[in-house]
Amino acid sequence: MKIVKFGGSSLADATCFQKVKNIIESDPSRKIVVVSAIGKRKKDDNKITDLLYLCHAHLQYGVSTENILSMIEERYRCIKDDLHLSIDLHHEFEIIRQNMMKENIDYLVSRGEYLCAKMMSEYLGYQFIDAKDVILFDYNGKINIEKTKEAFHKFMPLHTGIVVPGFYGSINHQRIKIMARGGSDITGSILADLFDATVYENWSDVSGILAADPKIVHEPKRIESITYNELRELSYMGANVLHDEAVFPVREKNIPINIRNTFEPDNPGTMILNDCSELDKKHPPHTITGIAGKKDFTSITIYKKGISNESGIALKAFQILEKYKISIENMPCGIDSFSLIVSSSKIADCLYEMLSDIKEILQPDSIRISDSLSLIAVVGRGMVKNTGISGKIFGELGAHQINIQTISQGADELNIIVGVHNDDFEKTIQVIYEKFIRRIS
Repeated sequence: MKIVKFGGSSLADATCFQKVKNIIESDPSRKIVVVSAIGKRKKDDNKITDLLYLCHAHLQYGVSTENILSMIEERYRCIKDDLHLSIDLHHEFEIIRQNMMKENIDYLVSRGEYLCAKMMSEYLGYQFIDAKDVILFDYNGKINIEKTKEAFHKFMPLHTGIVVPGFYGSINHQRIKIMARGGSDITGSILADLFDATVYENWSDVSGILAADPKIVHEPKRIESITYNELRELSYMGANVLHDEAVFPVREKNIPINIRNTFEPDNPGTMILNDCSELDKKHPPHTITGIAGKKDFTSITIYKKGISNESGIALKAFQILEKYKISIENMPCGIDSFSLIVSSSKIADCLYEMLSDIKEILQPDSIRISDSLSLIAVVGRGMVKNTGISGKIFGELGAHQINIQTISQGADELNIIVGVHNDDFEKTIQVIYEKFIRRIS
C-alpha cells in the first residue's frame, strides 16, 4: 500500500484534479490519499489557507469577511462545476459562516483542506474521512499515535480508497487542532507509519530534491536518493522541500519518502530513506549529495588564555544565550577561543546587553564581532569514503579568491559547514557545485 499526499500546487484547479486522478488510477496500490488546500493557479494568485488566515484577521478587527469568503467559495465552485461534482458547496460555506465566530482559528483555517478532501473523495469515488475523527491530539498539542491508530482501525480493511484532509486533527474528536504550515506532509507521514506503507509519495510541483538552489545554480541535478540525516542537514540550511517533522514517523521503519512532481509523473523524483546502502550498491552516491546555505549570521568570538582548561565556560555561554532566547547555529572552537554563530536578526535588539553579560560572567581577554556571515553546508554520505575532500573544497575556494571565515565538520563526516562573507554566498555555492557535482555527474 502506498500513501500519496498532494500539495496545494497539485490541486490549484480542475485540470490539476484531473492530473491527480490519473496518477492515482495508474497504480491500484495508491489507496490512501492526503490533500492540502487548493493552492495558487499562478504566481500572483492567493493560497486558500492565506485567505482563511486573512478572514480571521478581519474577524479580530470587526471587519466584514464576506468578500474574502466569496472569493474562496468561487475558487471551489469553479472546480466543482468543471468536474461536474455534486457536493453542496452553498451548504458547506453556510456552516463555515455560522461557526467561524464561535470556533477557534484552527477550525477556520482548516476548512481549505476539509473542502478539498470532500471534493477529491467524490471525484475519485473514494471514501472521505475527516481528519478530525482520526488524527487525535493530546491536550499538550502532541499527536497521540495509539489513539489515532485505534480511530483508523474501524475503517479497516479498506474496500475502497480513502481521502483524508491534511494539516489538522482534533483534541478529543471535538476541538480542531492544526499543525504547523506544511502540516499535510506530517499527516501523510503519520498514515504511512500507521498503515506500514511500502512508500510515502509526496507530490508537489518539483521533480524531487535538487542538489543546489536553482536560483543560484543553473539547472542543478536531481538527487536520486538521500538519507534522512542528509535531508535534515540540507533542510536546516534552507533546502525546504518537505516539512522537517514529516521525517520522524517513517524513519524508524525505513519507509521511503518519494518526492514526485504532479506535472511530470514519469519522473522518478527523489527517494528518501533511513538507510540507502542497498541503493548505493547499484548506484554509488556522489561524494557530495547537495549544498545549501543561509545568509545573515553574526559570529561572536570569545578569546581567553587557557579557555580550553576552564570547566563549564561553554555552559555559561549557553545560559547567557538562553536568557535572551537565542539559539546557536554553529560553534567553532580553538585552543584559546570559541565562536558563537547566531542569527543576526535574532540578536539585533539584545546584542549589547548580551555582550555585557558575556564580559561580566565569562571575563574574556577580548571579544570580536563579525556580521554579514553566511553559512553553507556541503552534505554527502559519500564524503566519509573520500580522503581529503575537506582540503579539496578549501583549495577550490581559495583558488577562486573566496575567504573562509569559519569551518566545522560533524564527527560522522556527513557535512562540512563553511562560513563566508555574504558577498561570497552565491559564488561559494556555484564554485563547489561546478567542481564537485556537475563535473563528475
